[in-house]
Amino acid sequence: MTDSNFWATRKVCLTGGSGFLGSFVTEKLRQRGVKEIFIPRIEQYNLVNPQDVERMLDNSRPDVIIHLAAHVGGIGANRLHPAEFFYDNLMMGTQLMHQAWRRGIEKYTAIGTVCAYPKFTPVPFKEDSLWDGYPEETNAPYGLAKKMQLVQAQAYRQQYGFNAIFLLPVNLYGPRDNFDLESSHVIPALIRKFIEAQETGVDEVEVWGDGSPTREFLYVEDAAEGILLATEHYNGAEPVNLGSGTEISIRNLAELIQRLTGYHGKLVWNTSKPNGQPRRGLDTTRAEKYFGFKAAVTFEDGLRRTIDWYRALRAQRAKA
Repeated sequence: MTDSNFWATRKVCLTGGSGFLGSFVTEKLRQRGVKEIFIPRIEQYNLVNPQDVERMLDNSRPDVIIHLAAHVGGIGANRLHPAEFFYDNLMMGTQLMHQAWRRGIEKYTAIGTVCAYPKFTPVPFKEDSLWDGYPEETNAPYGLAKKMQLVQAQAYRQQYGFNAIFLLPVNLYGPRDNFDLESSHVIPALIRKFIEAQETGVDEVEVWGDGSPTREFLYVEDAAEGILLATEHYNGAEPVNLGSGTEISIRNLAELIQRLTGYHGKLVWNTSKPNGQPRRGLDTTRAEKYFGFKAAVTFEDGLRRTIDWYRALRAQRAKA
């Protein structure tokens, strides 16, 4: 289903291209033969500022925009910075899409978040359930700010015929993820905790919540492929989930990572910490139907690759 012809003469502006997901999207664009990829750095272009958005588009003059840039974090970061997460993500997306329409950009791919779904969405989450309730409170400001990209895309398509699409990736993981315990998501946080406990001989590791919530995870390279397939083949108004179709409880996840890292200590569940949304798992039939996307990397294989990458990073840092 890969369409290299789509990219043959097109210039791409990839916001967030130097980030975790963006680095893999960049690699896949290059593999598809894209010659001109413009990746704005926050030091030069703060996309929250309208002047920076205009200057970035003046300098990049793209045919395609893939908007990955976001102010993101785990439950802890969302609880500490709800206003920033709302404002920054709303302003970035709204201004960029408006300017893209004004300049006649050919294709705009907006990346949403699974946090946009209502707290008690029936599992598997179907895209038609997006408006059936309020998101889980700890990350609602972030989720709603990102969901406005869907509203804007549909409105601009209806009024102006602007070709903007909206994708909803589930939680991502993989090499190059953020392993900072203050702001990381659950998989890198657990990998780091187990490996550090192993190295220092600590006999127990704390995990937030009670282990009952479920989550679905998508390997980052699969997510990058899904985004590019959608950009190549999908030109519709409906939101589309990107997921693996596999749901796992946080308890089972912690035990699996414990086994794969070889940590033999005890898990201690801190039930004073929030669980987050009770269940998350996506219906992925729309992505397969509309642009032929299906996750290729199994969960256990993806976790092994991520653990191996993080161990190699630690070894490299220890030598430096």
